[in-house]
Amino acid sequence: MTAKKKLLVVAHAPSTNTQRMVEAVLKGARHEDIENIEVIHIPPLQTHAEDVLSADAVILGTTENLAYMSGALKDFFDRIYYEVLEQKQGLPVAAYIRAGHDGTGTKRALESILTGLKWRWVQEPMVCRGEFSETFIAQCEELGLTMAASLDAGVI
Repeated sequence: MTAKKKLLVVAHAPSTNTQRMVEAVLKGARHEDIENIEVIHIPPLQTHAEDVLSADAVILGTTENLAYMSGALKDFFDRIYYEVLEQKQGLPVAAYIRAGHDGTGTKRALESILTGLKWRWVQEPMVCRGEFSETFIAQCEELGLTMAASLDAGVI
């Protein structure tokens, strides 16, 4: 039997709508057709370097806060950065941003940190802009499904 690969979801969800987005990512990633992927969601303030070191891929979720990522996600990076830097280069990563405005600063900050970590973007960060829309839920579910299916198929 093949060991399951681990997809870690590190997402800040301070509101009902952002919690729904995390749940949609998890629903997609846990699709019934995906058999060899273990999906784990840990909020950023509870995620440790060991969680990242044991992951085969990561999905990040954040709100746009003052044109930057959430403080919780920034804290996550501050705590794990040096412990995972050498060992997790090339780690496949995707992200979604819940942006009340344009999300540009948040996206730029994530790209900068992940460039430093040498993690590998598997797709452009998904920015859910403006007023909340049910479309965001479908996009998050598709993101989770695509990431898990790609990991399961060995594409990433």
